[in-house]
Amino acid sequence: MDLETLIGLAKENGASDLHLEPGLPAALRVRGTLRTAGEPIPAQNLFEAARALIGPETWPQFLERRAFDLSRTIDGVRCRINVLHTTRGIGFAIRLLGSSQITIESLNLHPDFRKLINNPHGLILISGPTGSGKSSTMAALIQEINLAESRHIVTVESPIEYFFRPRRAFIRQREVGRDTPSFEQALVDALREDPDVLMVGEMREPETMRLTLNVAETGHLVLATVHSSTCAEALQRVVSAFPSEIQSAMRAQLADCLLAVICQRLRFRADLQIRVPECEVLVATHAVKSFIRQGDFFKIASAIEIGADHGMWSFQRYQSWLEKRTNWFVPERDESQETESVIIPERPASHPDELTRSPAPAAKTALSSPEAEKTPVKPSTGGRIEIEPHEGGLDDLLKRL
Repeated sequence: MDLETLIGLAKENGASDLHLEPGLPAALRVRGTLRTAGEPIPAQNLFEAARALIGPETWPQFLERRAFDLSRTIDGVRCRINVLHTTRGIGFAIRLLGSSQITIESLNLHPDFRKLINNPHGLILISGPTGSGKSSTMAALIQEINLAESRHIVTVESPIEYFFRPRRAFIRQREVGRDTPSFEQALVDALREDPDVLMVGEMREPETMRLTLNVAETGHLVLATVHSSTCAEALQRVVSAFPSEIQSAMRAQLADCLLAVICQRLRFRADLQIRVPECEVLVATHAVKSFIRQGDFFKIASAIEIGADHGMWSFQRYQSWLEKRTNWFVPERDESQETESVIIPERPASHPDELTRSPAPAAKTALSSPEAEKTPVKPSTGGRIEIEPHEGGLDDLLKRL
């Protein structure tokens, strides 16, 4: 079975992740549980698939690092792919991303989340364990801004997971390793690019955290993700990443620019046959900022419990709200009624044999057919010219031209 067939199999089974290892059957993560499917996969098949995905120009980088991150649309599914070297050979860890439009409603998040992005500047942290949907929530918040406000949005990701088509906002997306050498360089560049909103795919290194705080402190709205299991742990993780002698200054800077922290985890709803996010939300009130400055992170849990009037949510109260909720977005039901897709896959990569874009009606997507590609793009009724992102980046685009 080739990679396209395996991803199609994962899609049919409703899997969120696909793991491929030489000599072992494919492993699908369905509703949080791993299942095996099919026969053991030969090492040569995975080796050839890896070379086709990574490409000859970046193959030496993979051989040097023994790992490579990328994103592709395969068999109509947007995938975030990690190619890695193991004791058996070359393996894959593939995350299948949702194909329906990403909004607060489509993720079944609380509608009050819109209030968090009304601020013109500050820092919003989105935290949670691996696979909890942090990137999807952040994409939904960016999309809400895109649909409602005329702002300049710059995203820095590794790799790009969701491609946005500009609506009211002007959006630039940069991928680390392809469009910029590092998160640090991209953040330094962002200050010269006149952004209103900056999205940082993940804060891992102390330098990335420091630059992110600087951007949030200089009058920009910044959204970033961090791995943690609670809001208090997310803040403590950011501060503890710095040397002890400067942690006091970093706590003060974090308190000054913080707007909110969203911590989420996914829980399967048997009645709906979907996984829904359960959230803890911390809003940066004067009391919370005082706790951060003093390093009293243990007091934040109590502040969340009594902070309902300020828009805070504990996991327990959020679960109670979910139990009372009656209107749900279920992708299987709503896909047939879906109107125009606002988060779209990019054009095919340079290997059309292995990779195909998701089928979409010509009315929904600009340049959706070869004939349309040969004709000039005309402004829509709203006076906009919409051009889809190009996956290969500047170098590949120049070669095609």
